Amino acid sequence: MSVSNGELLQSLNSILTPENIKDYSPNGLQVEGKQKITKLVTGVTASQALIDHAVAINADAILVHHGYFWKGESPCITGMKKTRIQTLMQHDINLYAYHLPLDIHPTLGNNAQLAKLLGIEESEALEPNNSHCVVMRGRFNEGIEPSKLSELLTTKLNKTPLHEPANTKTIETVAWCTGGGQGYLELAAENGIDAYITGEVSEQTIHIAREMNVHFYAAGHHATERYGVKALGEYIQKLLPIETVFVDIPNPA
Repeated sequence: MSVSNGELLQSLNSILTPENIKDYSPNGLQVEGKQKITKLVTGVTASQALIDHAVAINADAILVHHGYFWKGESPCITGMKKTRIQTLMQHDINLYAYHLPLDIHPTLGNNAQLAKLLGIEESEALEPNNSHCVVMRGRFNEGIEPSKLSELLTTKLNKTPLHEPANTKTIETVAWCTGGGQGYLELAAENGIDAYITGEVSEQTIHIAREMNVHFYAAGHHATERYGVKALGEYIQKLLPIETVFVDIPNPA
């Protein structure tokens, strides 16, 4: 059984509605390959290692969260980018990528999947009037000690987070944005949350956390964004007559 690359694109666009959000890279089919798709590889980033794995298992397409052609990067296809794209084209492999639309999807998205993994309840956008808000807020039903939240993140994500502690109070309210969402910490703190979870940390982030008395957890960009594309691939396999294979390429960042 198989579908056309156009059918897969149509299904993905129908699920993620990328036309509704302004992004930093093109969403959808980034590199066109063979017309018929029977096996789809999913992964976080379209790295050479992921492409090589797709080649090794005779996949027809790759679906990722982090693709190519980012705003502000050189448009020249040279060096590393040339090698990646050349491998895709030599093996006639389609590359699909969805960035912010995958972050914010209400059930399959990175934010939604992280909340599900951690047991966060009453999830809603931090900015209620912004339908495309990339930051979520919610609560732990019974509250959680700051050190226990570190342990929970370590267990669920298989990565020990950086934790900048604020106080010893039980954490009830939490905000989060997977990946590189440290820039939203101040907004979250202004909304009175107890703790903020994201993937990355910047130098100024620690000062904001200390001065605004909010717990900050940086749990890894890759670690916090494994789950959206995995969930999307599993959904696609139920929807369409193709095989999907999630491949987790280790990345400590």
